[in-house]
Amino acid sequence: MATKRRSPSTATRLIESYKSVRVGPSAECDLPSQVELSRAFEDIRDLLYPGLTGRPVRTTSAAVSKKLAAVERRMQRQIWLGLCHRARANGGCSKAALPPKSMARDMARRLLARLPELRIALAKDVEAAYGGDPAATGTDEIVFCYPGVYAITAYRVAHALLEIAVPVLPRMMTEHAHEKTGIDIHPGATIGESFFIDHGTGVVVGETTVIGNRVRLYQGVTLGALSVKDGQTQRGKKRHPTLEDDVVIYANATILGGDTVVGRGAIVGGNTWVTESVPPGARVLK
Repeated sequence: MATKRRSPSTATRLIESYKSVRVGPSAECDLPSQVELSRAFEDIRDLLYPGLTGRPVRTTSAAVSKKLAAVERRMQRQIWLGLCHRARANGGCSKAALPPKSMARDMARRLLARLPELRIALAKDVEAAYGGDPAATGTDEIVFCYPGVYAITAYRVAHALLEIAVPVLPRMMTEHAHEKTGIDIHPGATIGESFFIDHGTGVVVGETTVIGNRVRLYQGVTLGALSVKDGQTQRGKKRHPTLEDDVVIYANATILGGDTVVGRGAIVGGNTWVTESVPPGARVLK
């Protein structure tokens, strides 16, 4: 009597699929931790907004130095893991091909050295939110409660990481803010001073978007790219719109395309669809 052949176990079939179906680079090593990076970002928020994040921070030299040292250690570890992952993804699998830990340390220190200038930029964003919303009772409430400021803070820190060539982590940081706020700002976007997102849920700002100074967005605004069949062929090209200074975009407006420019002082009304440039000072209402 023939014995019944057993089918491969689930574990065996999964292992076979790892060899035949590639979802991404092999990752048989530690990866950057979203949990650890989120903790580091909250520590950075403590330093940027001392006393306004729900976790009191003493502002003495000793206390701030201690906090900075703790953030540096946490960020150094995550940056190094990101560098190693990117090196392996690019074919550098040997130990000698991995980046030295000193590179991650230098990157972490360069990020923290930028915190004073980030505070200046974020103070202008907070003032823009307070000045643009009569419902706000003070700038402290803006930092406590406004999702737009949380998302902008994550963007500005992530953009600084991107500028010093840290891989993986910038997008992880803005995705942390996206999960918490519903606001999706790509770290590669270029955003000027006094930026305000009111309400915020559903806002999308694409990678090559350029936003000038004193721009205001409302909930549901999309600054996106026109759809293309072969997306990877567009990498590095300007795909998202430009908003010049003093532009206001109302709720649920969609503005698409790398050649689309919304001129200075223009207003785009709610629920509009824009794929062509808007002259300075114009009003687009439908």
